[in-house]
Amino acid sequence: MAVRACGLIIYRRLQSAPSSKVTDGIEYLLLQTSYGTHHWTPPKGHVDPGEDDLQTAFRETQEEAGLQASQLTLVEGYKKELHYPVRGKPKTVIYWLAEMKDCNTEIKLSEEHQAFQWLKLEDACRFAEYEDMQATLKEVHQFLCSKV
Repeated sequence: MAVRACGLIIYRRLQSAPSSKVTDGIEYLLLQTSYGTHHWTPPKGHVDPGEDDLQTAFRETQEEAGLQASQLTLVEGYKKELHYPVRGKPKTVIYWLAEMKDCNTEIKLSEEHQAFQWLKLEDACRFAEYEDMQATLKEVHQFLCSKV
């Protein structure tokens, strides 16, 4: 049985983006783990008994980044499922997309992470070393571009 985790890809729009392209002002939130290889990832975590996937995504975001569901707007129409092995066992991670209501809201990290960054797409892809995460961020960006 695959390990199951859920999370949110969180973005903010910078109001001061001077460019005419709205998507130039988009930054993605990545957290750096305080364990293992200190990789960068959106907030995510394992599904607890009795929780549905989306509840898990919001709970993990609150635990790992200090963000309440009320501070985020879930973006309709985007959901991504990734499958990859972790220590030889299959893992499934499901991400939804959420926008910060206030781009200046403070991020409060848990002990699981040692740093966070708001990153433009290109930098976010560089920080997220895994190819499937890079592809997901690019896909999210294209999705947001198509909605503008």
